[in-house]
Amino acid sequence: MAPDGWLVLDKPRGLGSTQAVGAVKRNLREAGYGKVKVGHGGTLDPLAEGVLPIALGEATKLAGRMLDASKTYEFTVQFGEETDTLDTEGEVVATSDRRPPLAAVSAICEHFTGEIDQVPPKYSALKVDGRRAYHLARAGEEVELETRRVTIQSLAFTGPDLRVEGVSAFATTAGRPDPYDPQMPLELAESVTLVARVSKGTYIRSLARDIAHALGTVGHVTYLRRLQAGPFTEEQAISLDNLNGIGKGAPLQDHLLPLEAGLDGIPALTLDPDSAQAARQGRVISEMAHTDGLYLAKQGDVPVALVEITSGTMRIVRGFNCT
Repeated sequence: MAPDGWLVLDKPRGLGSTQAVGAVKRNLREAGYGKVKVGHGGTLDPLAEGVLPIALGEATKLAGRMLDASKTYEFTVQFGEETDTLDTEGEVVATSDRRPPLAAVSAICEHFTGEIDQVPPKYSALKVDGRRAYHLARAGEEVELETRRVTIQSLAFTGPDLRVEGVSAFATTAGRPDPYDPQMPLELAESVTLVARVSKGTYIRSLARDIAHALGTVGHVTYLRRLQAGPFTEEQAISLDNLNGIGKGAPLQDHLLPLEAGLDGIPALTLDPDSAQAARQGRVISEMAHTDGLYLAKQGDVPVALVEITSGTMRIVRGFNCT
């Protein structure tokens, strides 16, 4: 029987998301599952590592929702050099001898929390006139990407909190904190590690660039790990070795999460056989005594559909062919 559900892969550095999907397909095929529909819930660059949700079977119908989910990253910014790719893969395009005080890093986080405007990296998969930006950049063409509004839900410095007790973080210049305020301790940072929870469409490399600029210097990302994607955490993630073990006979069920794991926070709604059949046929069901909102409709333990109830009327958002 073809599996439906999620494998959460702890993607290693150097492996692309498409390659990870290919590795899952290969291992499922070697395990005797034949052709299984597989997709991923949010691209991770080859230089990034960490949580990559892989959807199997009917769970692929929820992969789009995972793309919209908030994600949490841990990343290291190395100060002193900015590269054209904003990470370790690119060529140096700017340098600075200035290193920010650790206190400045600790305090700057609040100024990048909430809604911010961000220019994506020119080495990104965004399209410009129908072509990928990174293709244009690699061809030496000028790439101009529009500013976009993103949300940084939280941003934390993993080092000590060095804010001065009883005063604001910094005196401000043109609305921006002065990272070289003489009142602050002057232990300087060559690099810092931050943890950010961000909305869809946020580029961590751009965030690192902008933080370095706000601190009066330049920088680039040397380490990037996704800690969480939507409801999926690194505690649920399996290594590439464990994935390869499935192809060699290890039980898939030891690592497979149910389809509804991708719908964390959405309540279940139990349907009787007649209502379940109506839902599978895509019919509208009236007189539902439930509050408005999204539900996972189930018949017993079997997911039937993602549904929305409005004023007692249930409509199908996405049906599932689970058995």
